[in-house]
Amino acid sequence: MFPRSTATDNGPGETRRNLRIFTQGKPEYPSHSTRLAPRKTAMSTALSRRIAHLDMDAFFASVTLLQYPQLQALPVVIGGRRMTPEELVARINERHPGSRWQADALQAINPDHFPRLGEYRGRGVATTATYAARQFGLGSGMGLARAAHLCPQAILLPPDFERYRRFSQAFKAIILSEAPVMEDRGIDEVFIDLTWVAGVQEDGGRALATRLQARIQAETGLSCSIGVAPNKLIAKMASDLDKPHGITIIHPEDLQTRIWPLPCRRINGIGPKTDERLQKLGVLTIAQLAACDTAWLVEHFGTRTGQWLHDAAWGLDERPVANRTEPVTISRETTFERDLHAVHDRVELAAIFTRLAELTAQDLQRKGYRGRTVGIKLRYADFRTVTRELTTEAPTQDAGDIRRLAGRCLKRVDLQRRFRLLGIRVSSLERADAPHEAAPDAHTQPPRQGELPF
Repeated sequence: MFPRSTATDNGPGETRRNLRIFTQGKPEYPSHSTRLAPRKTAMSTALSRRIAHLDMDAFFASVTLLQYPQLQALPVVIGGRRMTPEELVARINERHPGSRWQADALQAINPDHFPRLGEYRGRGVATTATYAARQFGLGSGMGLARAAHLCPQAILLPPDFERYRRFSQAFKAIILSEAPVMEDRGIDEVFIDLTWVAGVQEDGGRALATRLQARIQAETGLSCSIGVAPNKLIAKMASDLDKPHGITIIHPEDLQTRIWPLPCRRINGIGPKTDERLQKLGVLTIAQLAACDTAWLVEHFGTRTGQWLHDAAWGLDERPVANRTEPVTISRETTFERDLHAVHDRVELAAIFTRLAELTAQDLQRKGYRGRTVGIKLRYADFRTVTRELTTEAPTQDAGDIRRLAGRCLKRVDLQRRFRLLGIRVSSLERADAPHEAAPDAHTQPPRQGELPF
C-alpha cells in the first residue's frame, strides 16, 4: 500500500485510510515516510511559458456531418466499408425504390433513408461516433456488430479519409497563420507554443485561444477544444476538461484545484496497466500520486517510470514544442473477414503480413520518410488489443526490414488465440534524405519464413 498520512483502526483487521490531500490548498504528506521538501513545480518556475493543446471535437464525425447537416442531432456512427458519396446515394436509391436522391445534394436526403447500424452484417469497427451516439455507449474502435446491439437505430455512414485530410490541413493552416510554432500530433490535434505571441503574457492565452476557436469554426464549420498551460503535459489534460467547444486556461496556481482531483488515468502516458497497478496500491487520484514519495514509486515501478510518475503528478514537463508538421507514425492495418489463427491459418496470415509490410514501406517511400521503431497491433476475437514495438539503430523504409522487425514483435504476443485484426506501424520518423551513419551491423535482411510466427 502506498504511504498515507494517518490510519485509524475501525475494528479487528480493518484499517481505514485517511489520506487528506488538500489541507488549506497544500498536500499533507505521510508522517511516517520521507517528506517531499517544499518545492516549486515546473509550472511555477516557468510562468512565461504558455503551451496550447488544440483537439478537434469528434473530428471524423463532424467532418462527415458537414455533408449531412440533417443528421446533426441523430446518433451516427462512421465505419464499415469505404464508399464514395455517389456509391452511398446509389445504395440508398436502390433500397428505397422511387427515390431519386443526388450526390450533389446530400443534405436533402431523408434521414429515414440512410442505412441503420442494426442492418450491418460484417466485422468492421467504428472509426468514430457522434456525441449523440456516444450517449448510447458507442465509440471509436468498437466492433460494429457490438455497437448494433447497443444502438441499432444509429445511422451508419462510410468514412472518407481523403476528406478528413483536407479538413486537417485547413485547420492547421489557420493555426499557423496565428502562431508559427506548431507541433503536429495527428490528423486532429496539435501542440502550439504561444509564449511569444503578442498579448499571451497578459491574459495567459485566452484571447488567442478564443480567436483560433472562432476562426476554425467560421472557416471550416468545425468545433475544437483548447487547453492552455505552462507545458504540454498539462495543456493536453486541460483540452479535455471542457469538451466539446471548450477553452480551459491553467495557471501554475491551478495545479492543485484543477488537476490534482482528476484520476491518474487522465495523465497522458499512464495506460490501463499502470493505472490498475496504482489503484491496487491505493493511488486513485493525481493528488494521491503527488503525495507519494519518489523512492516508494521507484520501488514499485522502477527508476525511470517511478521518477516520471512523480514529476507528472507535480506538473513537471520540459519537453519543447517541436515546430514540425511531419507525421508521428505511418501504419497499415486490416480487419479479417473471420477470426484467424497463427497455426491453422498460417499461409493466409503470412500473405496478409507481407502485404501490410509492403504497403507501409510504400507509404514511407511515397511520403519521403524512414523510421527507427517498428511495431505491431493485434486485436483478439474478444476485442482485447495488444501492441508491441522495437527500436533499431538504423532507420528503414524497406519492406523486408519492416516485415522482419514486425515478426520479432509478433513473437512477444500470445498467438495461441484467434485474432480479428493485424496491423504494422513505423514511428520515430525522419526524412529519408537526412544524413545517417548506419551502425556497423545495420543492413537490409530479407525476411526468412522460419524466423516468423507464421
